[in-house]
Amino acid sequence: MEQIYTFGSYLKEKFHAKVYKVGINISGFTCPNIDGTAAYGGCTFCENESFSASTGKTKALKGFFLNLQSKENPFLEKQLKQLEMQFYAISKRQKKEYGAEKFIVYFQSFTNTYAPFATLKALYEKALSFENVVGLSIGTRSDSITQETLDYLAELAKTKEIWIEFGIQSVFDATLQKINRGHDSANVKEWVLKAKAKGLNVCGHLIFGLPEETKEMMLQTAKEAYSWGIDSVKYHPLYVVKKTALANEFMRQEFTPITEEEYLDVLTQALLLKPKNVSVQRITAGIDDGSLLAPSWCRDKNTQIKHINAKLKEVGLKY
Repeated sequence: MEQIYTFGSYLKEKFHAKVYKVGINISGFTCPNIDGTAAYGGCTFCENESFSASTGKTKALKGFFLNLQSKENPFLEKQLKQLEMQFYAISKRQKKEYGAEKFIVYFQSFTNTYAPFATLKALYEKALSFENVVGLSIGTRSDSITQETLDYLAELAKTKEIWIEFGIQSVFDATLQKINRGHDSANVKEWVLKAKAKGLNVCGHLIFGLPEETKEMMLQTAKEAYSWGIDSVKYHPLYVVKKTALANEFMRQEFTPITEEEYLDVLTQALLLKPKNVSVQRITAGIDDGSLLAPSWCRDKNTQIKHINAKLKEVGLKY
């Protein structure tokens, strides 16, 4: 059996220690397809409150949201305090439960380059100042990052482990329009290539089961993402949660979620196509609470992994 190259393996090889990502949720951050810059309402599958870090929901700064045009940030000190409190709470638990030794601060919720450069710089540098932090991973959108931020991150990358996580989702513009993404595939490709040109590590998020996509389309997205030179990948099945536009489509029987059999098939093929140097950060996703509408197989992640490994065994792979 060939072991799939995971992000955990990559980190262990590089740092010779147990390195864990600490998911952070900073109030005041949003997305350009929520605030109206690119679109309204967010992606059709996005329930905004579901974007919470592993500490749970963080009390928002009421009515305050940043974007690339924001001239000032009167709540920066509160955001820095949020960052500090979340980091110490989560890293303490990771040390106790998993024996974590070093950490990557993961700016996870919403679009974490969608703010004035001075705010980003203050948050990133604060995160890197914490004890045993070896780097950052920054979740963002390709239409929400500037060359100034890329240049700055490239400087940080000379001494720290710096990752940018782009939501690629699909390379088909018709699909991106259906899910109200707010940008096209060319924009994603442009910024992935720019990040790679600056020497940055890039993780691409791919969603299988998007509306009206065939297996061939999903695999085409994977192949193109690999060809752009991404260093790591997260695979997600599209699942339906309450309070989303996708939930409305599902209730009107306008959307049929991907079956587990279909997901296992396309995932296996995508892994066989994947260059061996590209690490896998996530192989599936789901949610085990009352907000999940469908598909029911996305509820139990342990069962998902068991079924994934059974399928991968057929082609000589193991996750």
